[in-house]
Amino acid sequence: MIFTIISIILILAGLVFFLGAAVGLIRFPDFYTRVHAAGKGDTLSSLLVLLGFAVYQLRDFESFSHDWLILLVILKLLAISAFILLTSPTSTHALMDAGWEDKVKPEIAKDRSNHLEEDGPKY
Repeated sequence: MIFTIISIILILAGLVFFLGAAVGLIRFPDFYTRVHAAGKGDTLSSLLVLLGFAVYQLRDFESFSHDWLILLVILKLLAISAFILLTSPTSTHALMDAGWEDKVKPEIAKDRSNHLEEDGPKY
């Protein structure tokens, strides 16, 4: 019973972060902030949902005769989580770097200066 409740909480928390990432994609003004919202929200929410699935598998651990199958499913979910944890921030950084190389300018509020333009590219 406790594993079911914990898994539901984790999955719902992941869905809330997915919703936050979707709102960030719609509401943020420029490329960089949108990619940031998508990268952070996607990574955290995917990890929470997969962790919720792994905890949900633990509910049958004592009553199932083939416990190694449950452990195999949990290990697969954790391997997927590790893969997402490594690849999602890397791909987000690669997208932002490609945008910077293509000279996509960030949108700066009128009352703030753009310190990136003052520095210029250093190559």
